[in-house]
Amino acid sequence: MRQLRYAAEVVVAASTFAMASSYAAYPEKPIRIVVAYTPAGATDILARTVGQKLNEVWGQPVIIDNRPGANGNIGTEYAAKATPDGYTILMVTAGTHGINPSLYRKLGFDAVKDFEAVSLVAMVPNIFVVNNSLPAKDVREFIAYAKANPGKLNYGSPGNGSTAHLSMELFKSMTGIQMVHIPYKGSAGVLADLIGGQIVATMDNMPPYLPQVKAGKIRALAVSPAKRSAAAPDIPTVAESGVPGYDSGAWFGLVAPAHTPKDVVNKLSRETARILQLADVRARLTDLGAEPVGGTPEQFAAHIKSEIAKWAKVIKEANVELQ
Repeated sequence: MRQLRYAAEVVVAASTFAMASSYAAYPEKPIRIVVAYTPAGATDILARTVGQKLNEVWGQPVIIDNRPGANGNIGTEYAAKATPDGYTILMVTAGTHGINPSLYRKLGFDAVKDFEAVSLVAMVPNIFVVNNSLPAKDVREFIAYAKANPGKLNYGSPGNGSTAHLSMELFKSMTGIQMVHIPYKGSAGVLADLIGGQIVATMDNMPPYLPQVKAGKIRALAVSPAKRSAAAPDIPTVAESGVPGYDSGAWFGLVAPAHTPKDVVNKLSRETARILQLADVRARLTDLGAEPVGGTPEQFAAHIKSEIAKWAKVIKEANVELQ
């Protein structure tokens, strides 16, 4: 028995050493970053920014794999079931790993148990933007105009239960206005129809919208967090524009499938943190309205758990649930 036990211990030790050795040179092949939303949105932009730098430093292609649908659940479930070897990672959001766990009765993944947290990437404010033809020039005028036209105005979001959707529903609740929600399959469609006049407003993640604001194609009324954005310091917050106490925003980060080797997770986390400190990356993200963050896997794991608890309370109070 002792010989058998010793032999088994030798096999386990050898396997562990072999696995550690196999990941010592990680990465040795292309890395796939799954984005559970359409191209051109904030999640996609951040994934491509980080992916490009990972490619430059590691010399391996980084493929952005857009798998939109079901408010991020399709791509997230796909990533959860991927081989846990570090070659498939997922750019998650406040939607997939904060809101959806309480918004849906059934999910094909567990936001905590099925993933290894890698790093928080960025905090992103939502921006309240309107079509240029709308007569309202600020939040107070918008509220007055909406109250004079109850139920006649529509707003878009990247999907039911997205931060854009819930941010505007919170705004409606706090101001007493009535608007019609038009859900899209991603921010690109929202932006196109906002410019075209098919919808009059949105309160979506800032990155895809700020360049269009600067180009004069849409008008910004406010940003959603409690403080102004460094990328657009002249745009007031919703709270200081007549809705005291209003505070909403979004965040983005990287996770890997559960059981991804710890050494790989840590290597990804350290490199992501380094990338987010690069001057050109910080300048690009700040220009888009995103605040680079970084941090350890443990810090991001704690953040995810706290976000799930926060949104669970909001969703329960708003009595929102999706099948």
